[in-house]
Order: sequence, then C-alpha cells, then structure tokens
Amino acid sequence: MTDMSGGERDDDRLAPVIPLFGASTAPRSRHGVGVDADADPTAGGDIVPRRTGEAGLWRSTWDERDAEPPADPGARHPAHGAHGRTKGTSEQPATAPRLRALRPAHAADAEDVAEMPDPDELRSAAEESLVRKLRGRAMSVSEARTALRAAGLDGSQVDDVIDDFERRKYLDDRTLAGHLVTSGVERKGQGRVALSRALAQRGIPREIIDEALSELPDDDAERALEYARTKARSMARLDPDAALRRLIGQLSRRGYGGSVAMNAAKTALREAAGGSSRGVRFVESD
Repeated sequence: MTDMSGGERDDDRLAPVIPLFGASTAPRSRHGVGVDADADPTAGGDIVPRRTGEAGLWRSTWDERDAEPPADPGARHPAHGAHGRTKGTSEQPATAPRLRALRPAHAADAEDVAEMPDPDELRSAAEESLVRKLRGRAMSVSEARTALRAAGLDGSQVDDVIDDFERRKYLDDRTLAGHLVTSGVERKGQGRVALSRALAQRGIPREIIDEALSELPDDDAERALEYARTKARSMARLDPDAALRRLIGQLSRRGYGGSVAMNAAKTALREAAGGSSRGVRFVESD
C-alpha cells in the first residue's frame, strides 16, 4: 500500500483496532488472514478458522468454541444426588428413609395365632362375668345373649352357655316376667299396656308376655282407681279441670287409657274433695 508521497507504508503502523467484545485481536498478516497468537496449529478441529479479509476485524464470539472443559455444575446440582449435595459441606447429611425388614408370611401367621385367646379361657371369663351380672339384677335370655356376645363369644359358644344357664335355672324368662308383672302392679300401679311394654323392652318373647298378663285378674279399673286415689290428694287445690287433665295423663303413662282412666280420675278427685264417704275426713283432737 502506498501513501500520498508514493512510498510504501507498513501495515503495522496502522492504528490498532479496538475489539468490541473485550478480547484482543490477533495481529493481521499481510494477506488479511487473522492468526491467533495463542492457537496451537496442531490442535486439530478444536479451533474454528476465523473469517478472512476485513470481516475478520468484526468477528463474532460465535466464531470460536471455548476450548475449556465445561464447568462442574456444583455440589448441590440435582445430578449429584443426595450424596453430592451433602459431600464437602458442613450441613448434616440428609436422612435416608428407613428400611423395614418384612416378616415372612409364616412368622406373621404364627404371631397372630399366638395372640388369639384360648376358647376355653374366653368362655370361662364370659361365664364368670355373666354370673356377676345376675347376682346384681335378674336378666332375660335376650339380655344374657347380648352380654355374652360383648364378651367375645361366637354364636355357638353363646348358645352353649345359654342352654347351660337355663338348665341351672340361672335364666328363666317366665319367672322374670311374673316378677316384673307383680312389681309393676303392686309398686308402680301399672296397667296391662304399661306392663306389656316394660316386658317387651327387656327382650321377653311375646308369648311369655301374654301368658304372664293372662294371669292377672281383669280389674284394670280397680287398679287404676287405686293409683288415682294416691295422686288425687295432692291435686285438691288445683282447678277441677286442670286436676282432671293431669290425673288422666298420669294414668295414661301407666297403661290406663280411654274410659278406664277417665272414670278412675273423676272418682278419685270426687272422693278427695269430700264427695264420698271414702274421702278424707277431719276429726277434732282431744
């Protein structure tokens, strides 16, 4: 290249080209081909030839590949797993899930069999529990069955115990029904309806209930009147209509309904008011 004075000018005296991407440019040869001063000509295909000519001055960073090996992704990178995340750090290693050894099937079955109670011991304990209950309160067969099932006996064992107790007269629904009827009539003043309901609640069969009630004399009216007399004295100060309604309600709750309760209430209130010779009488004291 010649200058204006006709002399030849050396290309090395040109102003240096400042690279745009921060890397120093290789010195240009006279043929315009950029040569990397650090490049090893024997490196093979690791170096990509740069552009030639003036375009080489504005080469992109894409023109060469980084010859350095890829950086380590780091100790906490997922590729290293749990061991890599804890290795070389002061953190405690992650707790691995505990493995539990599985028991052989025959071993598990043997333990289950060992935990099962002995049938004879279970029955003996259930019988003793039932005897203690019977000492405190008479029970029907239905109530005894419920108690035995709650103690863990199966159906056949329950039937065997019930048969044994009935044979020994520990359980007797007919005797129990007779006691309940007598107690209901004498102590509670109950009529047939209330007695039937009370026996059914104890699980006594229907035929035994009817048999027990059939032994009662057909005197519901008299029993209702006797009960009404015990309550009418405390209602003497009430309004007659209010006293009648209250007394009929009490008779109905004890199994006396309809005309039996109405007649008994009226008779008892009339006697309490002094309308009958059987009412309350006042006598002068000495």
